[in-house]
Amino acid sequence: MADEVTPIESGAAPQDPQPVEAPAPRGPRGQRGPRGGGGGRRPRQNQDSDFDKGGEELTEKVVFINRSSKVVKGGRRFKFSALVVVGDRKGRIGVALGKAAEVADAIRRGGELARTKMVPVRLKDVTIPHDVYSTYGGAKVLLRPASPGTGIIAGKTVRAVLESAGVKDVLSKSLGSKNAANVVKATIQALQSLRLREDIFKSRGIEWKKIEPPKAPEATTVTA
Repeated sequence: MADEVTPIESGAAPQDPQPVEAPAPRGPRGQRGPRGGGGGRRPRQNQDSDFDKGGEELTEKVVFINRSSKVVKGGRRFKFSALVVVGDRKGRIGVALGKAAEVADAIRRGGELARTKMVPVRLKDVTIPHDVYSTYGGAKVLLRPASPGTGIIAGKTVRAVLESAGVKDVLSKSLGSKNAANVVKATIQALQSLRLREDIFKSRGIEWKKIEPPKAPEATTVTA
């Protein structure tokens, strides 16, 4: 027997079923979250450390990588240390030694530690203001200013420090020990001992006035 169909009376609209509101999802510890879902969870924050504050760009140079081994019962265990130099090429530089079981981790740790140890140095445009001689341990470093276009006349260890600091024209000579760590520290110590002319005048209580270079005479036209 077919099912009976009840006719709809004229003028009466069919009634839609009432929607049932679903319960809000519960967050941790049984608490209801805000409307629209989410479960009451906090947004995940960036776990990475931000060393380049203020949008500054830093250059990172690996000067030296050393490998050390330790003999244990099961064999040998290797560890690596990386000497990293970091600078902004605008007069700030830092150096650190990172140690880890992998080369990449040692370089990363050295770079992070060097960023926290950055110190300012005094420069005159793209060279140094005067001659400077510095020693650290058995390393001895001599730096001299150079005319524009000379470039960096230095070895790879001293060059890495000078390029990171922003020096482009300089003459240098590394004497004594060739230990990379001592040479880097001697170079940074030499850069930190630099002083500008206005700083010397200010320390002596003398008023310093910047003297502009003389201008070339203008060409004159001779009419016949």
